[in-house]
Formats: sequence, C-alpha cells, structure tokens
Amino acid sequence: TRVKSLEREMSAALEEWSMKLVVRALMALRGVALITAMTVIAELGDLTRFDSPRQLMAFLGLVPAEASSGQRRRQGGITKTGNSHARRVLVEAAWCYRHSARKTAHLQRYAEQASPEVQQIAWKAQKRLCARFRRMMARGKPKNVVCTAIARELLGFIWAIACELGAPQPQAV
Repeated sequence: TRVKSLEREMSAALEEWSMKLVVRALMALRGVALITAMTVIAELGDLTRFDSPRQLMAFLGLVPAEASSGQRRRQGGITKTGNSHARRVLVEAAWCYRHSARKTAHLQRYAEQASPEVQQIAWKAQKRLCARFRRMMARGKPKNVVCTAIARELLGFIWAIACELGAPQPQAV
C-alpha cells in the first residue's frame, strides 16, 4: 500500500517537473519504470552534460578498476564511485534483460508515448542487451557480473535517449 501511495505521489510530482519528457522517454526501455526513470534523472540530473556515455558510466562507477603499469594491464571489479542509489536501480533494471527480446503490451504502451527515434533506441537496446546477457551467461560469467555489464550498457542507451531529446528547457516561474 505504501509503495502504491508513493508511486501516485511520484506520478503527480512528475507532471510538474521540467525533466518530465526525459523520464517518460526512459520508460520506453525495458526494466525502466517510473521509479527507476525518476531516480536516475533525479540523482544524475541533465545527462547531456556528459560528452560521451563512457564519461557517464565512469561517473556512476560502472567501469572496471584498473591497475596498469608498463605492459601489464589488470582490471578489477567496478569502481563503485558516484551515486550508489542510481547504480543500484540500474542494476535492478538490468535483470529484465535475461528474457528474450519482445514487445509486450505493457512496454508498448510506454513506448507509444515517446518519439519514433526514442522507440528505435529502446528496441535496439532491448535486442542488444538481451542477446548480450545470454552470450555472457553462455560463456560462464557469474550472474551478478553479467547484470552489472548489462547495467553499464543500459546507461549508454539512457544517455542516447537523453541526448536525442536534448537539454531540458528551464521552466518559467
């Protein structure tokens, strides 16, 4: 009951928010519903301030740590820098890509609210991330490692959608 109440409050707050278009567009992605979309945008702000998706991934700590010297290159786990709350919701969203890519009625309703360009990005993301999840699992990677890698790539698609929509326009008060 509390979750439903909070979701209603978030929906009401979304209508007055300057980032409403970006949040609605992100909801076209599989695994990204109202809470995830609003959390990512609220925690990270304007994603177009990053020059590339790699910068955004590094900012959020979804890139591997590296200890290299000379010819030796060693990579470790993710750096976990940046906002842990946004990183956590992205990893949770990434679990949805373990299933085959398909356009469900629920997802299609959200996608129809977005522009055709955003719909293309969302479908491309779904096909790529579902296939990548399966390939990595088939190679024997641990589920958590696979899910983190998918979250990193999902963040790249989120950046692409934000850039497609452009920077938010300031609201007049």
